[in-house]
Amino acid sequence: MAGHAPSASAGGVALPPVLEKFEAGVVRVVEFLAGTLVLVEVLVLLVGVLARYAWSEPLTWSDELASMLFLWLSILGAVLAFQRGQHMRMGALADSASPRNRSRLELAALVICLAFTVILLPYAFEYAVDELIVITPALEVSVAWRAAGLPIGLALILFFGMMRAARLGKPQDVLIAVAIAAVVITAAIAARPLILGLGNWNLVLFFVILVATGVLSGVPIAFVFGLAALSYVALGTSRPLTVITGRLDEGMSHLLLLAVPLFVLLGMLMELTGMARAMVGFLAAILGHVRGGLSYVLVAAMYLVSGISGSKTADMAAVAPALFPEMKKRGAKEGDLVALLAATGAQTETIPPSLVLITIGSVTSVSIASLFIGGLLPAFVCGLALCALVWRRYRHEDLSGVRRASTREIMAALLLALPALALPLVIRTAVVEGVATATEVSTIGIAYSVLAGILIYREFDVRRLLRMLVDTAALSGAILFIIAAATAVAWCLTQSGFSRALALAMASLPGGAPVFLMVSILTFVILGSVLEGIPAIVLFAPLVFPVAKSLGLHEVHYAMVIILSMGVGLFMPPFGVGYYAACAIGRVDPTKGIKPLWGYMGALLLGLALVAAIPWISIGFL
Repeated sequence: MAGHAPSASAGGVALPPVLEKFEAGVVRVVEFLAGTLVLVEVLVLLVGVLARYAWSEPLTWSDELASMLFLWLSILGAVLAFQRGQHMRMGALADSASPRNRSRLELAALVICLAFTVILLPYAFEYAVDELIVITPALEVSVAWRAAGLPIGLALILFFGMMRAARLGKPQDVLIAVAIAAVVITAAIAARPLILGLGNWNLVLFFVILVATGVLSGVPIAFVFGLAALSYVALGTSRPLTVITGRLDEGMSHLLLLAVPLFVLLGMLMELTGMARAMVGFLAAILGHVRGGLSYVLVAAMYLVSGISGSKTADMAAVAPALFPEMKKRGAKEGDLVALLAATGAQTETIPPSLVLITIGSVTSVSIASLFIGGLLPAFVCGLALCALVWRRYRHEDLSGVRRASTREIMAALLLALPALALPLVIRTAVVEGVATATEVSTIGIAYSVLAGILIYREFDVRRLLRMLVDTAALSGAILFIIAAATAVAWCLTQSGFSRALALAMASLPGGAPVFLMVSILTFVILGSVLEGIPAIVLFAPLVFPVAKSLGLHEVHYAMVIILSMGVGLFMPPFGVGYYAACAIGRVDPTKGIKPLWGYMGALLLGLALVAAIPWISIGFL
């Protein structure tokens, strides 16, 4: 779950006004550059699509330029996410501590992030210098212009981290934390011969004990992964640390992942232009008069909106405010509302153009177009399971005060919603028909949304655009930095031979494919709960997909099973952070939703079992 920027504690020091102004100026510069990069990426890709299909003159340099700018967008977005305290973290234990202990844990987490940055910074600079001699084929410029983003981004993280440390605790507390970190690092270096002697058992030390301790202590997940990979290479191998920088570059700038910021921006535009509200209004006009009708609307609206925003939190935030007030008027309990909202968040993980689908395609080389086609029906099956439970729970709902919408009102709502309802169809059709890639199609959706907002809904507020671009960069940076760090961890696990050993162990499970599927479901429910979706996919999908293929499982079918499993874990308490996001959006105490949530989770698991048992649900339309 994304954290919040810690405020100065009572023991923190007030920074000199000159330093405060300098920091504010740096923030504004980074925000301007990051927001501009989002806009430039949209324009570059959109022009590339138009040149290829409208003018039949492909631009050979467009993808190259987009890739070079993407690394800068990713790292500057990660810097903004760090400055805002928006990097994903498991803060349950830290947030439940006493104020003094919580402040200490925040300071310790910050020092760990800074330690990772300080150690890696010189190697990132070395990596950028090594790229000076590499020239791009189309633009004919040095790749160092792109690679320089990493050391500059890390330096900015270090600067903002030092400023936060100065505010967070007393000077002596900061010095003590730094001294402890130095002692731990020195001891680890001294113990290197012993660690090398452990062989592959050192994987437990770095990727189980260190990762678990860091995550549970509230350290941002991306930095925990990065530090674990860095420690493994430094202490458990003889390889240079520049390989970690290379893996971060690879994981943060893969052109397929450019879809992440673009779909995040598209989701924000849907909210800005009123398109999401128009969808919900039409569904409410159709179903609002039946028992449990607005609950069905919630399930259907999440099905339509999901995947376009790039963030489950954004999906839920687009739908819930339009439905919850009326549902409460009809007597729905707060706990049941957030429980159903969380369940629909898990149900819609496979709906294209989901970032999880794009991520799993990028790390496993499964066709993204096939994943987009295959993801619609599994989510529909799980939605039917949820609707069956809604019918049972609301079959005695009192609707005496509810008026049925007239045909005229339904048609009016339909006309208003048609441009919004057409957007998901436009996006999915463009990918499936090969008009544009999963990355490029987001720019088509963005252009469509802007035109619809200006010409049809007339709700396009240009004054909010810059802030929206900056918010897009920050959210995307938090996601992409996790993917980059998880890519480094995945590389370490592969180089150690762990992937091969895991593949052999899972392939040798008795019972063949059915048992393997059951073990995979359990594994990804747990991983989704602890790590969130994208890190879990990046880390483990490349390890288990070859096993699934060797057992005769279709790649798209297996992808749907593990994505839905991960989604269930993501929204399942006590660790599933998606559930707490749903509660925050609905402004409901989390304890009120846990009891009704188990019923919805049971329905989802039933739907998941059907998807796992019947491959046709996932691959029947390929």
